[in-house]
Amino acid sequence: MRQGFPIAQPGMRIGILGGSFDPAHEGHAHITREALRRFGLDRVWWMLSPGNPLKVRGPAPMAARLAEARRVMPDPRVDITDIELRLGTRYTAQTLKRILALYPGVQFVWLMGADNLIQFDRWENWRRILQMVPVGVLARPGARMAVRQARAARIFEGARLSVARDLPGAPPPAWCFVQMPMSDMSSSELRARGAWKIRGAG
Repeated sequence: MRQGFPIAQPGMRIGILGGSFDPAHEGHAHITREALRRFGLDRVWWMLSPGNPLKVRGPAPMAARLAEARRVMPDPRVDITDIELRLGTRYTAQTLKRILALYPGVQFVWLMGADNLIQFDRWENWRRILQMVPVGVLARPGARMAVRQARAARIFEGARLSVARDLPGAPPPAWCFVQMPMSDMSSSELRARGAWKIRGAG
């Protein structure tokens, strides 16, 4: 495996939580712990993106976001990675195509908060994502009921699984929504109140 890339063996069940993590916070850590337990995952990768194509403003420097993510989530089962930057991909579908080729035999699950499912049909090649890997959707404040109305959820209702631990290894398309205790913390709120101070800056 290339230097700087996470290590994974065939048969492992690995969740990927992608996003800008600008900054990472306890809400991310909470849904990661829940995903590990509820989906029976061996590991979770936090995949910090170079930038979100749906957002106009660019994120903080990658090094600062990586450092904060490692501080927030020091769990040995969680890999904090800039693999998307290393691959030079911009969209999730592109990234997953490369990851699946690099890690044959690994059972990947794409993880997202329910708030992301609501806008999932705006993602580039979103249907392709659902055809590549199972998707685990975790409850988020204010989005629990809206999940039922999400366009992607309605179109792929027939691919919805009721048992979370059946998701890893399920042939796609397959997705599962899990209810859980929620944290209302968000990166945008932390930035708005000035709580995201880049360490070593200024």
